[in-house]
Amino acid sequence: MKKILLYLSAFVPLYMLVIIKILIDIIFFNLSFNFLNTFTIILFSILIFMGCYGAYMAIKHETTPKSKIKIVTATNITEKYFLGYFSLFVLFALSYELEKVSMFVVFVLVIIFIGIVYVKNDLFYINPFLNILGYNFYDITFINLDKNKGEQSAKFFYKGNIENIESPFIAYLSHENFSMIDK
Repeated sequence: MKKILLYLSAFVPLYMLVIIKILIDIIFFNLSFNFLNTFTIILFSILIFMGCYGAYMAIKHETTPKSKIKIVTATNITEKYFLGYFSLFVLFALSYELEKVSMFVVFVLVIIFIGIVYVKNDLFYINPFLNILGYNFYDITFINLDKNKGEQSAKFFYKGNIENIESPFIAYLSHENFSMIDK
């Protein structure tokens, strides 16, 4: 369930854009409050809540063990993944006419297909919502100071920019293809 919630969190900005688009069209009388539009607004509101909860659970990392690490190298690779996802948001939010049942069904199927690939391949680091919240995605080489295993590498989310790699960081090492670090 945690993986699905993290997947849903990646689309929170898209769900918000779609709701805003529908509400603006209703306000300016381009759409009416019919069953499909009302259902879409309610469904996407629920998905926003579930996605925010998934992001909150990832950020709080209450069940993930923490370790003190020394970072050897840190490369910000946020831009490699963020812009590809953002173009998907623009495509859906602006060009899909979700007030038509056929377009709504295609939209849902595309989201499901992306979700299957996302969850099956542990692509949780592709999460523009976390980036919007201020987290950057890093490819890091580190030494776990709690366990003497030598240099390791992993992908981490860190709020802000990693500038001083000399001081130790607290890492919440998980097995979901990304981890979180705090100063």
